Formats: sequence, C-alpha cells, structure tokens
Amino acid sequence: MKNLVIILFSVFFIKAFAHAQEAISWQVSIGITPEIRKSFIKGGRLILHVTKQHEREPRLWSEIAFGVTPQNWEINQSFVLDSKNKNVLNIGLDKLKGNPSDKYYFQVVYKQNIEDGQENVAGNIYSNIDSVLFSNNLQLNLTLNQIIEPTSIIKHDFVKSVEIKSKYLSEFSDKPRFLKASILLPSGYFENPDKTYPICYRAAGLNGRYTAINGIVNNKDFSDWWFTQNAPQIIYVFLDSQGPYGDTYQVDSENNGPCGKALLEELIPEIERQVRYKPESKMRFLTGNSTGGWVSLALQIFYPDFFDGTWSYSPDPVDFEHYGLINIYEDESIFYNRYGYLQPGRRTIYGEPTFSMKDWIAGENLNSRTGNYLVSGGQFGAYNAAFGPKGANNLPSLMFDPFTGKIDHSIAKQWEKYDLKKVLEKNWTTLGPKLQGKIWIWMGDMDGLYSNVATRFLQKFLDKTENPKSDAKVSFTAMAGHGQEWSDKAVLTLIANKIAKK
Repeated sequence: MKNLVIILFSVFFIKAFAHAQEAISWQVSIGITPEIRKSFIKGGRLILHVTKQHEREPRLWSEIAFGVTPQNWEINQSFVLDSKNKNVLNIGLDKLKGNPSDKYYFQVVYKQNIEDGQENVAGNIYSNIDSVLFSNNLQLNLTLNQIIEPTSIIKHDFVKSVEIKSKYLSEFSDKPRFLKASILLPSGYFENPDKTYPICYRAAGLNGRYTAINGIVNNKDFSDWWFTQNAPQIIYVFLDSQGPYGDTYQVDSENNGPCGKALLEELIPEIERQVRYKPESKMRFLTGNSTGGWVSLALQIFYPDFFDGTWSYSPDPVDFEHYGLINIYEDESIFYNRYGYLQPGRRTIYGEPTFSMKDWIAGENLNSRTGNYLVSGGQFGAYNAAFGPKGANNLPSLMFDPFTGKIDHSIAKQWEKYDLKKVLEKNWTTLGPKLQGKIWIWMGDMDGLYSNVATRFLQKFLDKTENPKSDAKVSFTAMAGHGQEWSDKAVLTLIANKIAKK
C-alpha cells in the first residue's frame, strides 16, 4: 500500500510539473520612448532575452529567447509579445525549470539595421533590464529607450583608418555602400619616410569589425612588444566584414555583390597609397582565424598572384564534403546524420557534443526578421548569402530547409565554386605553381566546430599533388580546440621570419 501511494504521488507530481511547464504564458508589453521613435524603422525583429544570470546584459547572453517580427506596429502604441503566439519563435523555453524563488532578468532588442545582419550593432534599439520572480503567468512592461551608437577607432599616432565609398558595391546594391579598414603602423614607420614596409591583411573572425584594432592597441602585452625596434616591421591592416546578411567572407557573391573585386581594386589600393606600400616588393600577406582563416586562405587561392602568402588558423570548412560532419552534396539533412542521430554542431576538446545543428539553426531562425536563418546575420545566414545563388524576393536562396534541415542539392551544387578543395583539385595545374611557398595552415585536432575534418582532407589532397608537389605547410595540434593557438603576436613573428629568409 505504501509503495502504491508513493507511485501515485510520483505520477501526480510528474503530471503537475508537466502541466506547469505547458501552462507557461508570458506576455511582455513593449513600448518606445518618444526620443527613440524618430529612429524607429518598421519591419525589424523583436528579440526578447531572458536569463537567470546577472553578470552581464541579457542581450549579450541569454538561456531563453523569443523572436517575432511585429506586423503593423504603430510606434505610439505598445506591442505585446505573447509567448503562446504561434508566430513567436523561442529557444530554451522547453528547458525552463523555474520556481517562485528564481529571479529572471529580461531585456528586449529591436533589430532594425538592415545594412548589418547582427543584433548588437549600431542603429538597433534596446531596453533597460528588468528583473522579476518566476511565474507561469507573467506580465511585464519593457520600453525601447536606448539606441546602439557606432563604435569609433582609437586615436593613436600609429593608427590610421580608411573608409571609402565603393563604386562596385554601390552599383550592385543601388545605394551607397562603404568599405572600411584600420591600420596599425610599425614602430619604425615615421623614422624611415622613404621605406616600403611589408603589409599584412588580417581577415576578421565571424562578423568581425575593423574596430578590433582598439583591443590590440589597448593590450599592454602586445603594445609593449609592438612599439619596440625588435618587433616585426610590418604594416598590419584590420579588414571589416560587415554585410547585409552577416559576414561577406570578402568574396564576390550573387547576394553580397563583388566584395572580392571591391577589396582588391578599391580598398587595398587606397590603403597602400596611404601607407606608401610598393606592390613590386612582393610582400603583401594575409592572415586570420576561424572565418578569417577561411577568408585568408580563400583570397590567396582566388588571387594567387596578388597575395604573397597566407597564415590561416582554424579555417571554416575548406571542403564542403566535410562541412563540419555534413556532406552537403550527398547527405539528406543537416539536422540528422546518416545513422539517424542528431548532427552535432559544436563539441568540447574531449569530444562531448554541446550543441546540435538543429539547435544552432533554431537560434538563427529566431534572430531573423524572415523567421528563418535567411537574414539572421549568423554563421549559416552568412554562409548562405556568400556561397549560394539569389532566391525569391531578391533575397538569398536557402541551401537547406530551416525547420527540417533537408538539403536542396540543386543549390548545394552551386556552392562548389567556394569549396576550396574542389577549386584546387580542378585548377591545380595553373594554381599549383602560383601557390608554392604561400600557404601555411594551423588546425586543432579537436576543433570545436569539427572544421579539422575538412582540413585533414585538404591536407590529403595537397600531399598527393604533382607538377608541382605542394609545399604548403599544414599542421595539427593534438587535443587543441578552435583557434587555440591563434595569436597576432605569433603570426606576425612567423611572417617576419619568412621575410628575413627572402
């Protein structure tokens, strides 16, 4: 009898708990202050962030989020975000285990800058943080009252910034588009006014900005080293990857426009004019980590005569037959592998999956005003725009279904021209001789994004090349994770050593 009572109580408790989870109904009324209304643009994405952590703003990190694109929102009225509305996407709500003593922090962002796919960028607006105790039936008022201002480049004698209007990109988009970069000059630059210095272009990590120079200059360890006569005498240029769909990957594409052409024919000539670099010196180099690793390698391969060497760290997949753990040309879905298991997207260096591809795309769907990853500004929104063809409504096509993960192989086939291993395989006779002495790649063998798999297959191809036999340097570190050995100081030293041997 006692056991029966325990069983009945347990069943009742489980049902009650499940019911409590299902019954969650949060309504957040969102208003706009009069001062912000003049900056409001209709058609943006509302993103509500919820977290139990208080160390940083919810908009910078949250366990639970909701996303919706308000229709016909009149700015002098409040919009009610209802968690039970079928048009409101959410992540994390199914894992919510709240009790009345838990305090949650709420903050809302209105993502309206269509020139930049990211959330926390200039022009978007957000609210103050409010905190409340957990309730299944929560009603809350938040007010959009702050606008994100543009960041600026640090003022420093050895720092320059360049911004030009791009003729190519403006014509492509039928509106003004600009190219930006920042420049860190070597310590001896002003002492030798007639000298031409080697120049290295640093491609940013995903959605990186030219303002990254601020962190470098403010890093005491780096600055104490850089501003000495013993430091490499190299001009270090920080590229900017801003695009309407996220990172442009600095390549020509049907959706972002002729970004590679604009870089080589507009931005770089202006940079080099300003820093008196002489192209005939043949000391124009590339580097980058993660997305920047892919970009720096791709630019060297696509423009083998223009650049004189690349140092690529933890590049994004360089072989789309191994796009992480996915073969985009043959697999049916990016959500499930051929064994029927959820496809992991991230892992620890010990091999433990931490995030599935399905979760990843759900987050990008939530962040996009279209309700799918199309204009999310995230990793796959950026890939899709950079590598794929145009689709409907003048927007990028979708390489895979945002809710089932099913791959459209007719679109995946069109990504081939950005598959770096395939590009090299098809064109080795002409590319091979031009790339001799110009490729250096580092990868951690426990890369958190599984990018090491693609790099292994690229290495296998390079090792088998003939006429010429590739001299590319590809190295792996056991048990190392994504970007673990990336260091501006280390890569600049490697470049200096190469220059010294010329």
